[in-house]
Amino acid sequence: MDRTPSTINEPASRAGKWLGLPAAASQRHTAAVVADRFDQITWRDTYEQSAGLRELAEELHERHDCTTDLLTDVFLAAYKVSPRLHERAEMDLSRLVNHQVITALVESPEFAELRRETAGDPYAAAMAVLAQAAALRGMLERSRKAQQQAEQAKKTQQDAEGAATAVSDALQQAADEADRSDGSGTVPAPAADAVQQAIEAAAAVARRAAQDAAQGLAAAVPGIRAAARKAAATAAEAVREEAALMRAWGVGPGELERMPFDQRARLAERLRTGRLAQWAELIGRFRQMASGERARKVENAPGELVGVTLGNDLSRVIPSELANLGLPELRAVFAVRYAAGELMLYDSQGEQTTGQGAIIACVDTSHSMYEAGPGGVTREAWAKACALALLDQARDAGRDFVGILFSAADKIQVFRFPAGRPAGIDQVLDFAETFLGGGTSYQAPLTAAGALLEEEFNAAARTRGDIVMITDDECGVTEEWMRGWNDAKHLLGFRVFGVAIGAPRTAEAGSVLEALCDNLRSIEDLTDVHAAADLFRVI
Repeated sequence: MDRTPSTINEPASRAGKWLGLPAAASQRHTAAVVADRFDQITWRDTYEQSAGLRELAEELHERHDCTTDLLTDVFLAAYKVSPRLHERAEMDLSRLVNHQVITALVESPEFAELRRETAGDPYAAAMAVLAQAAALRGMLERSRKAQQQAEQAKKTQQDAEGAATAVSDALQQAADEADRSDGSGTVPAPAADAVQQAIEAAAAVARRAAQDAAQGLAAAVPGIRAAARKAAATAAEAVREEAALMRAWGVGPGELERMPFDQRARLAERLRTGRLAQWAELIGRFRQMASGERARKVENAPGELVGVTLGNDLSRVIPSELANLGLPELRAVFAVRYAAGELMLYDSQGEQTTGQGAIIACVDTSHSMYEAGPGGVTREAWAKACALALLDQARDAGRDFVGILFSAADKIQVFRFPAGRPAGIDQVLDFAETFLGGGTSYQAPLTAAGALLEEEFNAAARTRGDIVMITDDECGVTEEWMRGWNDAKHLLGFRVFGVAIGAPRTAEAGSVLEALCDNLRSIEDLTDVHAAADLFRVI
């Protein structure tokens, strides 16, 4: 068949897309998440510091290829505030499964929730990776066939690159023959045919590579999407739980950001496995309640009358409301308004007198304190939660705090938290997790508390400290000791608050604890943190 002779421009135009194929292939991305060098530095530093990440990478690498790139992508997707992904067409074919996994993660609503906790926080992002380890293993196993096809597509693509080189060679041969022609620049038909055949061969190989990758990926996509959503939800829950754990123990975000990675990891492990780990939620609720009560300190304080308000505090009811009680027909109205908190009361403002010296919490850690009450809460957990809230109380007021753990007369341990010094979380945990066991003696802890207040008085002339005695038992004291105790109270002006936990008889009139305390309350429902709310309004 005769054909119209062509110039070199025509085969060159047809070969154009194949000429740059080898260079384009070398520029394909092996990471799905777009990252700058600072992101990469953050990942490398975190990877070096996290034994868990390194162990996970080694484990996955034994069974799967490209797993280090996958972990990097999962980390950066969680760490970056607005992660952006490379287009799938820009990816190295061997990383298409990784790209699909990250795409499914980033597009899930659960991952958006996760990033609220992890964005900008390398430790939390690393924790998110580790929390998704099981799901990542599952996704890699389920997409093993897709990965094998992607690897085959990679090899086929390399063949396509070879075919593209053949196109380039054929085109160069055609150009050389055109130069040797009669000067018209016409490409001889055999040379043009060679270029066309090379182009068709390259196109066929490229189509095969694309089909290999697409077929495997299409089969894996549904499973990857479902697993990605579950993985993101699991990670979000784990990160939220650890954040709540830190908040419950009073470790703020600023302190966490300054904490070295390995120290933060050790702290998290200690909080998760420590003696009071299962009571973190109770501790958090207790501290939150106490904070709210501190804010209400002046609400009911005596002071200057500033007007009339509504409420049900009978101590501030105005005379005209009380007069209604004298009229039988209005008593029911009074009762209804009292129940609704709509009685007219004097409104006043002023500050309540509180202690100025140290706050000392004497916490019973005898064997019986390990017993659980309603809701499964142990007496020890409730007492320690109360003591930690008192530590916050002291910090907020700029007062020293001392925690005295006691049981038998020869078992006592003192933890001092001076107002002018940060309360390190390790010391707080040592105080909270120490349990002495044994019997119960009041004299030993109270004698130690009195000595500390006397020391404070001699050093800084501060009086009016507060001692909170938290116990579930009743024990005797000698008359001689009681006389010395009363003398110390008179001299130093301190107050003693008693909390009888789960033991009504300890708080009965005429009990030793009742005689020792200026203010005594009994706590039976250990799930109710508000049972001791008034304590934080008067201390």
